[in-house]
Amino acid sequence: HYHLGVEGISLPLLILTTFTTVLVIIAAWEVIKEKAHQYLAAFLIMEGMMNGTFAALDAIVFYFFFEAMLIPMFVVIGIWGGPKRVFATIKFFLYTFLGSVFMLIALIYMYFKGGSFSILAMQQLPLSLTEQVLIFLAFFIAFAVKIPMWPVHTWLPDAHVEAPTGGSVILAAIMLKIGGYGFLRFSLPITPDAAALLDGMVIAFSLIAIVYIGFVALAQSDMKKLVAYSSISHMGFVTLGIFVIFMIAENPLNVGGSGIRLALEGAMVQMISHGLISAAMFLSIGVLYDRLHSREISAYGGVVNTMPWFAAMMVVFAMANVGLPGTSGFVGEFMVILAAFKANFWIAFFAALTLIIGASYTLWMVKRVYFGEV
Repeated sequence: HYHLGVEGISLPLLILTTFTTVLVIIAAWEVIKEKAHQYLAAFLIMEGMMNGTFAALDAIVFYFFFEAMLIPMFVVIGIWGGPKRVFATIKFFLYTFLGSVFMLIALIYMYFKGGSFSILAMQQLPLSLTEQVLIFLAFFIAFAVKIPMWPVHTWLPDAHVEAPTGGSVILAAIMLKIGGYGFLRFSLPITPDAAALLDGMVIAFSLIAIVYIGFVALAQSDMKKLVAYSSISHMGFVTLGIFVIFMIAENPLNVGGSGIRLALEGAMVQMISHGLISAAMFLSIGVLYDRLHSREISAYGGVVNTMPWFAAMMVVFAMANVGLPGTSGFVGEFMVILAAFKANFWIAFFAALTLIIGASYTLWMVKRVYFGEV
């Protein structure tokens, strides 16, 4: 059945999708000269597909939109992308397509078990622990590739580097969020026992993404690659917030479930916040790229002298990316770290490390590009 509906989790993501698409179309107005009509059409089709993913209440409708939005993104990177776009598009397509095949198998299995593709009906299915674990792992592969989590993250930097500015914005601001949304919509309600059993694995992958990928970002000389790796690190907070709730629930000191609410709200705030911040970062890099046609940090210096207002805005976006108190980037990460403290001190400690690592790579880029020697 073509069954759509909106609730508290999907509404902010729908608003983020429509807002970001408008920004992308405005940003492309003067820049995209060849096949501009097709470029705009691809983004509007993509927006419809992403909205469908967030609003679907039928599993097959969800799967259709989940897969179909790859096609316009494939076209955008393939036609308007950089010199290595063919490799990047094929890698992007294969990773995400192969990941979601497992999800399709799980959905078909649940249909034969319950006789319905309704997501709400699937949440009521009496599944044994073995069934739950297998279904959870099938969902996990699909959504972990989408977020992306370590170690299935390698398609993202390639796709970002080759994508035009608009493609990078949509990829970072919205497509990565579909993975987090999938965990909240499918993994937790349909397979809660398996999620509680395997939460340690997901938390470990999240912490590796937060800390290790942060160090990988430190080593980048390409601005787009740096922001792409920082996206993986920031999205690690989303999965950490979603799955740390089981450890919090086991803690006898967690009275009234406040820690669980804090973790889930933190994950949602982090998704929306990262969507806005990453969009701003990629649009800013696009502005610089249109002038010099280089993404190398070493190619720039002293931008503050020639574009002071732009540099001031970029510093604000960079501070939000670092997670400076007073910015949206701080709120989501702080909520997740605070909730993690209620589960385990060391989880919170390693998660908090990213604030230092994130400040290192972001401030280095800002100093070099905006305040460095010309």
